[in-house]
Amino acid sequence: MACSKYENITSKVLIHSGSPTLYQLKPKEENNGTLKKMTLGKKDPNKINKTILLVGETGTGKSTLINALVNYAMGVKWEDDVWFQIVEEEKKSQSESQTSDVIVYEIFGFEGKTLPYSLTIIDTPGYGDTRGNEKDKIVSQRLFDLFRSKEGVHEMNVVGLVLKASVNRLDERLRYIFDSVVSLFGKDMEKNIVALITHSDGVTFENALKALKDAKIKSARDEEGEPLHFLFNNCQSTQKTKKKKVGLKHAWSVTEDQMGEFTEFLKETSPQKLKTTVDVMKIRVQLEACIQNLQERVEEIELKQREIQQTEEGLKKHKQEMNDPKTFMVEVDEPCKERETIRANWYNKAYVCKKCEENCHEECRCRILSCDVIEKDDKCNTCKGKCHVSHHKRVNWMYVNTTRKVRKTLQDLKDKYKADCDDKKSLLEVLKKKMEDHQKDKDRWLDESYEHVLRLEQIALNANALSTHVHLDFLIKKMKEKGDREKVHKLEEMKSRANEGTR
Repeated sequence: MACSKYENITSKVLIHSGSPTLYQLKPKEENNGTLKKMTLGKKDPNKINKTILLVGETGTGKSTLINALVNYAMGVKWEDDVWFQIVEEEKKSQSESQTSDVIVYEIFGFEGKTLPYSLTIIDTPGYGDTRGNEKDKIVSQRLFDLFRSKEGVHEMNVVGLVLKASVNRLDERLRYIFDSVVSLFGKDMEKNIVALITHSDGVTFENALKALKDAKIKSARDEEGEPLHFLFNNCQSTQKTKKKKVGLKHAWSVTEDQMGEFTEFLKETSPQKLKTTVDVMKIRVQLEACIQNLQERVEEIELKQREIQQTEEGLKKHKQEMNDPKTFMVEVDEPCKERETIRANWYNKAYVCKKCEENCHEECRCRILSCDVIEKDDKCNTCKGKCHVSHHKRVNWMYVNTTRKVRKTLQDLKDKYKADCDDKKSLLEVLKKKMEDHQKDKDRWLDESYEHVLRLEQIALNANALSTHVHLDFLIKKMKEKGDREKVHKLEEMKSRANEGTR
């Protein structure tokens, strides 16, 4: 029979009687935009609250760990013969195919049972499921929304990297998951990141620690220089049959002991304000948008340079005909913009500038009424004209660079380039000057993106995450073409450090 000391908890539903008796807790559910909160009890503003972010692959036991934290906070003991679940496993399984929302669990009203503080636990159910990196980007955006929202979370005590004790190496997928979350935070967060090792018998976990060290995941360290870690078993809700009872009691003891150590660490650890984290997240969004936009601008410039080359060749080939404007004609591939429909939905559209005809944020998952490329002065950080937000729109299409065949007369060419021309310059000289101007634009935009990368490295705990590789590769290639050896060397150093971590 269930322990009577929990009868006053009314927000619960019996799952089934037994040993232990299982209950489903029924927290208050609140949805605010993309933020989902599950609140148990009533907050006392005079009591201390501690916040934990859990990150791990699907199937590592995060849900069970959340339930264990809640039961520990409630003061549940082995002899109570009762177990509470706050995570609804069946609903979670069904909803995972439909949502990428981060879930915030708030546990109030149990201060003084075993903990002197209340708990806020942030679960990231989307990391590492079969839908891959596309969904993980959405989860990162949800965390961004949570950290900067007025109703969200503004400081963090611990980031828990959840992995199984049986893991002996971080494969590319698991390394990507941990990189994804570590790269969100500023350098001031490193001492608050710990390993939470699940499915542990309390003895065999060295392989998991070695995997973390080999992958060079940044985290807090213990006195021996090992990644700071805590061990948990995942069988607290298993029925206590005669054959299993001894083993289950040992497993319970391991988890209870380690839960005590973890919550003591939580008590002593100072929270980190998330302002730097929000800055890192915004810079990462802007960096990605800047690189994407830059690639399209470079493509557009190269099309314009090709048009100039074709024009020069036509002028040289038909030099004699230039004396007779009526007979002179040259065919060129003239650059132009077209709109291309994309796969879009309510949370993922393109954010474009109609004035510049540019894609300012190709995969925009930002807040509905704004985008992270827009600065406080309501001007765009990305588009060529740094245009006002009024010229921007979130749409289900993108601008693409293309060309069309056009036949131009001598007068057409003079009209096209007359802004750069005076009586003392030949048309060929004007074209040469135009080519130089295009190259200067390319160089300027490359330098702008390079500064984004440097800024990210200065403040981010992991600026060299795998997700940054594509940006580094593109910049290295273009800086080589530019001939800037110093910047190429710096970028290759950054890429080398990231590669070392993935081996």
